[in-house]
Amino acid sequence: MTLDPYLRDEILATLPSLRAFAMSLTGHSDRADDLVQETLMRAVANIHRFEAGTNLNAWLFTILRNLFHSEYRKRRREVEDADGSYAARLSAPPEQGARLDFEDFRKALAHIPVDQREALLLVGAEGLSYEEAAQVCGVAVGTIKSRVNRARSRLAQMLAVEHGEEFSPEPTIRAALQGTLET
Repeated sequence: MTLDPYLRDEILATLPSLRAFAMSLTGHSDRADDLVQETLMRAVANIHRFEAGTNLNAWLFTILRNLFHSEYRKRRREVEDADGSYAARLSAPPEQGARLDFEDFRKALAHIPVDQREALLLVGAEGLSYEEAAQVCGVAVGTIKSRVNRARSRLAQMLAVEHGEEFSPEPTIRAALQGTLET
């Protein structure tokens, strides 16, 4: 799209005023220059919306002002971190470790007796109380407690887990091993 030469000259003539207005809004020359540049890009991209015979300066200043306020609202939600110290404190644990831990857990779980695995999954993973798990399995509450304890001990031994900090933060694994990790 080609811009009418007269309109182009009129837009260029407003540059000093646009920059001065942007400087008064932002207080920083680099941000003011960016704001003016974005204003010009928006104006040229939307020149078909400008009504010939109306005030071009007012239209350009309105675009600049709206861009400034949009940027201000966006920046208000951002954290200023010029030296990168805030970003340096942020971290996310790598996901592959949790996946590998879960795979180890799944394999170890497959090697404990079915009755213990069933009791552990009902109490540890499903969140049932000992009483509810006993009812599901048709056994006494003490039997469920014993099976869960044996299953947790066996899993901890198979996975060589002595303390909770050594193992994955994955909630299913932590729930299953909870009784042995608290000691």
